[in-house]
Amino acid sequence: MRASPLRLLVALLLSLPPAVFGPPALAATAAPLSAQATLNALNKASAAVVGVQVTAAEGARSAETLGLQRSGSGVVISADGLVLTIGYLMLEAQQIEIVTQDNKTLPAVPVAYDIATGFGLLRPLLPLRGVAPVPLGNLRDLQTGEPLMAATGATADGDDADVSMTLLVSKRAFSGSWEYHLDTAIFTSPPVSAGRGNHSGAPLFNQKGELVGIGSLLVMDALGENRRVPGNMFVPVDLLKPILAELQQSGSSRQSRRPWLGLTSNDQGGRVQIMRVSADSPAERAGLQPGEVVLAVDGAEVTTLEGFYKKLWARAAPDAPVRLTVRHGEEVRTIVLEPQDRMLTLKKPSSI
Repeated sequence: MRASPLRLLVALLLSLPPAVFGPPALAATAAPLSAQATLNALNKASAAVVGVQVTAAEGARSAETLGLQRSGSGVVISADGLVLTIGYLMLEAQQIEIVTQDNKTLPAVPVAYDIATGFGLLRPLLPLRGVAPVPLGNLRDLQTGEPLMAATGATADGDDADVSMTLLVSKRAFSGSWEYHLDTAIFTSPPVSAGRGNHSGAPLFNQKGELVGIGSLLVMDALGENRRVPGNMFVPVDLLKPILAELQQSGSSRQSRRPWLGLTSNDQGGRVQIMRVSADSPAERAGLQPGEVVLAVDGAEVTTLEGFYKKLWARAAPDAPVRLTVRHGEEVRTIVLEPQDRMLTLKKPSSI
């Protein structure tokens, strides 16, 4: 990566007011580092970014929504070449490749996929020579309005690695439609590499060059509060620290072994509505239908995705049948489902 674009980025990070990308209320409060110190730190951090190319196995469940061919980014986090990325990229992967910044392609193997956090770990089969791992930062140190750098890796098609200026605009809870929840996620704007759309697994760095998040989604409500502001959601690396050793040892965390129903849902106006039912899932076998509204889990009322998921995951016997009270039109019924461990439904490479 040439130094001049990054030098220009740093100059912009340190000179432009946060109001360029949001309301004045988002003004940063932390004193910035010197331009040279920031440039040195971000140069070092960006050198650890790699591209990630994945081919999923034929018949993979995830291919329906993610496709068979996937492209994203990752970042080296340990001296032995361990790469952190977003887990859905490598879900049910048959082949994984790392693309270095000089556009060399190296084979890699999956190390872990963690459903609870969304993180993925992989390791190249050949050494990543001259690549220093990045240090991990802290979510608590990030201030709303703070300038940050997001980076994307090179691609097998010849696209170079790239960096983008962005701002932290929100730290708040996030509930995914796919039975996923974070108590705190990082939201930034403007979006990462909007022209390339390569936000999956993109590392997010503070001005010290510390890794603070891994890119998950392009969102249209980065500010929240029903305000249409495009940006990205990043998974905070704080969630990785307590489970990193466990992930490397077992391929997932204990918190990921939780009941899965196979529902894609949303919540609006105080109700949880089913949008899609996964094929051959507990929900499909129980006869749940898109359009139905979930009213209660084991008799306890739910009105948000967060409440729905937390009641499902907090049950004393996670493998026991679960009763969902649902409404379709004027009809209210209770359906008994036999939940599954999501990890057991996925095709896994032999290395996990």
